[in-house]
Amino acid sequence: MRKGHFFIFLSLLFAGLSITSNAQDASEQHIVEVSGVVLSADGVRPVANAVISVLHQNRGVVSNKSGIFSLVCYPGDTLFFSSVGYRNSTFVLPADYEGKYYNRVQLMVQDTFYLPETAVHALPHGDAFVYAFKYWPVILSPEEIAQARFSEAEIYRLKSTLPMNGAENQSYYQQQQAIQGQYYGQQRNGANLLNPLKWIQFFEAWKRGDFRQKQY
Repeated sequence: MRKGHFFIFLSLLFAGLSITSNAQDASEQHIVEVSGVVLSADGVRPVANAVISVLHQNRGVVSNKSGIFSLVCYPGDTLFFSSVGYRNSTFVLPADYEGKYYNRVQLMVQDTFYLPETAVHALPHGDAFVYAFKYWPVILSPEEIAQARFSEAEIYRLKSTLPMNGAENQSYYQQQQAIQGQYYGQQRNGANLLNPLKWIQFFEAWKRGDFRQKQY
């Protein structure tokens, strides 16, 4: 390698290192710590457990019980605020911001939510109450319906009526295979101990002397 080429190579190498170090320093200088508090729209109630995340990035924090949060981001990043019962909101950190710290008070508007419809009827009086008490259907709550479905009698009825599923069939088949393997090549003993007909045949054979030792 010639000396001129060598000096050119060294100058380019040092220039690249200086550019890289300057870029790293610049990126480190642009890091901004954003701290603040999340409040309701009236500015009175803190919003606890609000999720503050940097949009399109896997970075975020959750506010504490006082609504206070703190996270690190870059100028130009968009902060996304979300919480149950409140409308989502965003905040864009100015791209030309040069400081290292930024304080923010984020107000969130309470979101409108609807409860299920409830019908309220007046109780009947006199004979109408007696009639209603006898003949009006009793509407069970979801908890009472669930308890009735999981009662012992209902579970026993389902077990006796519903067919076995795949896992139960496999378990039953394996049990039968294991029982057959125990008596492989021999007769199953005790298979007819509770059979009355077999006992009658046994006594008749005993009376006939079928079990006497034969003499040759």
